[in-house]
Amino acid sequence: MEKALHILNGDDTLKGFNDSGLDGDVIVWREVLSEGPVCKTIDSEFWKMRAKWISETFKVTPEYYFERQVDKLAQFNCPHEEINLWFEFDLHCQINMLAAMQLIEQQVDLSEKAIYLISPDSYPGIEDFRGMGQLDGEQLEYLFDGRLRLTEYDFRLAEEAWSLYVKGDITELQNWIDTNPFWGSLHLLKAAMQAHVKRLTVNADGLGYIEQKLLGIQQSGVADRIEIYKHFWADEKIYGMGDRELDIYLDKLGL
Repeated sequence: MEKALHILNGDDTLKGFNDSGLDGDVIVWREVLSEGPVCKTIDSEFWKMRAKWISETFKVTPEYYFERQVDKLAQFNCPHEEINLWFEFDLHCQINMLAAMQLIEQQVDLSEKAIYLISPDSYPGIEDFRGMGQLDGEQLEYLFDGRLRLTEYDFRLAEEAWSLYVKGDITELQNWIDTNPFWGSLHLLKAAMQAHVKRLTVNADGLGYIEQKLLGIQQSGVADRIEIYKHFWADEKIYGMGDRELDIYLDKLGL
């Protein structure tokens, strides 16, 4: 039996992970569930829906999507003594983390597995921490040593959060954030979900927060997309958005 399965938040983290002394199987989660359509049940129809949106939005084939993302998830069904989730503080990562937890609960007997979370929002000595892709193997091992074991409560909380995220009701989501008494090991989820509420809220022109932010950057005299990205990232790293995700919003705005 392979002792551990590591689910990494992206290829940037994989680079450092490969230089670490950590053993086990690896799945790189190459999805962006903070954008595009989602539904509560993560099954074959869910992935078909995602494949259609991903292929249309990012100009890749559905076959490429399945090969890079969905087919890798078969490792969930392989025997492992523990599963380690490596997801950061931002909305992009936190939503992917919620989905990964739904899959684990669907496919894994939680009573027989130890499930751990590595979810940093800072790192000693790094003033502007933006993600695990900044870290080398030794630094990732340091994070691993401080991992948190997820409990049944954490999985119930993740299920609630995922359901509310899928539903997309701002009032209901905000009420849940305000009244939830304890965040367990999902200590960064509250800030990410609050950022989601913020981006769902639209102004009189029908623009959400991200559209407003991007439009404001452009109207300040920044016309080049690369520079727009940099200005956005400087203030809004909570969203964890790459240039391809920002392009979705910029294209809608015609910028």
